[in-house]
Amino acid sequence: MADDLSEKTVLRRQLLATRTLLTGDDVRNAGSVLADLALNLPELRRARTVAAYVSTGSEPGTRAVLDGLRERGVRVLLPVLLEDDDLDWAAYEGAEGLVRARRGLLEPSGPRLGREAVLEAQTVLLPGLAVDVRGMRLGRGGGSYDRVLARIARGGHDPALVVLLYANEVVERVPEEPHDHPVHTAVTPEAVLRFRA
Repeated sequence: MADDLSEKTVLRRQLLATRTLLTGDDVRNAGSVLADLALNLPELRRARTVAAYVSTGSEPGTRAVLDGLRERGVRVLLPVLLEDDDLDWAAYEGAEGLVRARRGLLEPSGPRLGREAVLEAQTVLLPGLAVDVRGMRLGRGGGSYDRVLARIARGGHDPALVVLLYANEVVERVPEEPHDHPVHTAVTPEAVLRFRA
């Protein structure tokens, strides 16, 4: 397992270094294309509640997706990072309702709904650094979304799991550990990739 952890660390560093080379225009242009593709996914078109996140820095942009879902009347839940790095949730009420929080994250300022609120989502939009051809996702390593995915599995729920990435972040293999969960769909500016029938 230690080898897998070091492989993950090396891959994370490589991918994060590549993201630092992106210009603001690169990020904005990719975000626009990703939003068009994501908002047309059946997983997002039919969902009544979507758990998502607010992208920061050079992450593939989510703001247009959040606003597009909200305009459709979809209830959007956003994470609130807790002291133990687990996630609470609150409803997205528009960009004006976001506040800067720990680690520079943008979070909704409204009432907290509890850690279990994610179980109401038909689709979960996950942050990630990479996905492999099997759908295994590489996160940033903090474990917040590992807890969320474990909570979903324990609750017996099976929402669509979607990750937005840049094209170079679809890789042959992501090192995995027993607690890792594959995603169902990855969206890059070039393609929509599906990992289950």
